[in-house]
Amino acid sequence: MATPDEQSTGSFWGVPEMRIAWISLPFLAGVFIVNLIALGPSPLSFISLGLVLAVAVIIVFYAASLARSNREVKIERSELKSIIFDLEDALILYDENFKMLFFNPAAERLFGIPSGKIVGRTLSPGDAQDPERHLLTQVIFPSLAPVMTSRTEPGSYPQVVDISFETPNLELRVKTNAIADPSGKVLGFVKTIRDRTRDIAAIRSKNEFITVASHQLRTPITGIAWALETLEKDASIGEADRAIVGNALEASHQLANIVEDLLMASKIEDGRFGYKFEPIDLVDFINKVLGEIMPHARSLGLAVYFDHPKETKFPPAYADPEKLTMLLQNLLDNAVRYNVKGGSITVKIEAPDGPFLTVSVQDTGIGIPPEGLEKIFTKFYRAENALKSQTEGSGLGLYIAQNIVRAHGGKIWADSQAGRGTVFSFTLATDRKFVPGKEVPLEW
Repeated sequence: MATPDEQSTGSFWGVPEMRIAWISLPFLAGVFIVNLIALGPSPLSFISLGLVLAVAVIIVFYAASLARSNREVKIERSELKSIIFDLEDALILYDENFKMLFFNPAAERLFGIPSGKIVGRTLSPGDAQDPERHLLTQVIFPSLAPVMTSRTEPGSYPQVVDISFETPNLELRVKTNAIADPSGKVLGFVKTIRDRTRDIAAIRSKNEFITVASHQLRTPITGIAWALETLEKDASIGEADRAIVGNALEASHQLANIVEDLLMASKIEDGRFGYKFEPIDLVDFINKVLGEIMPHARSLGLAVYFDHPKETKFPPAYADPEKLTMLLQNLLDNAVRYNVKGGSITVKIEAPDGPFLTVSVQDTGIGIPPEGLEKIFTKFYRAENALKSQTEGSGLGLYIAQNIVRAHGGKIWADSQAGRGTVFSFTLATDRKFVPGKEVPLEW
């Protein structure tokens, strides 16, 4: 019985390649008979028979090999066609002149255009004025889209962009790959388009809920803190009660900080954090921030140092003063909280080659285990030893810090060994062109 694959491609022995072999066999037999008649029963006739049989075997063998290869190609082509046609993502193929070569069923559904009406047609930016091809043209030429966010470096492949439309309401992720010949010449492009409208709507609803809830929680938490502060100052309560009130007041401050972190993280993810960049003298700026944290650090027995070459005049860095303060306070707060008794904190500025300054915050604390370094900037993540040392915390501080640095066009990283302290380093641009021109939502 034939296998499903054989049934789908016809009988193996009856394929065209094998028919050529069958046709050649009577011809070879005729050659042998002619030789037999001409030569008679002699050694030469038997040699002729051997040659004919050898040629017949070779022809059948190569015909069978060709037939088998062609059958495998047909099967693979059929399977690939099934996969492409069953894709939930739209798939479009076009050449270097933007002539449409392929349009799968998902693309037909997404753009409302039958493949027969678009395949073979060459698109240009002017087609964006055509109501039927309006949406498709903006996907082929993303710079025409009303809202386009690039997720990859320009000029590199694959290129990934997020495109948003209001009419119709669509959120698309478009991935473009170039098709090139062995010499590197671009022959065309293939685009995969994923409709993420429902996913993005769910994420935005979640973020909106967090934003509203955070705003709603702010007022009662602030009211509780004020009431506790007033009660703490009341001379009529005893020391035991005052200690209880003090603990409750500290807990209310921690809760307020968590709510504030949730609100900031939500704004960052939506691209609504709001940055105002200006040139900043980092030495003066860091001195000011250290002045605010130093009393608290010293009260805990920690030494604080600011390491910067006195003879070096650093170029101003482009930063948002408010956001840079948050960033530094966050890193310094971690350096204080996770330090050891009698430890130290060192802030350092360096000017490596290139248009960036490097700022580092080093502590002598509990450090971060190797498995934690890869996740340390992940939302809500807290290393196991940090949880044991300080039970309170949202796990959002370093996530927020990382996104502040990225919005400044810089990088942030951590070097650490468990039990030997941690160094957090980040870069800030000294050239305005390296700072992103606009704030964009995070990649969802």
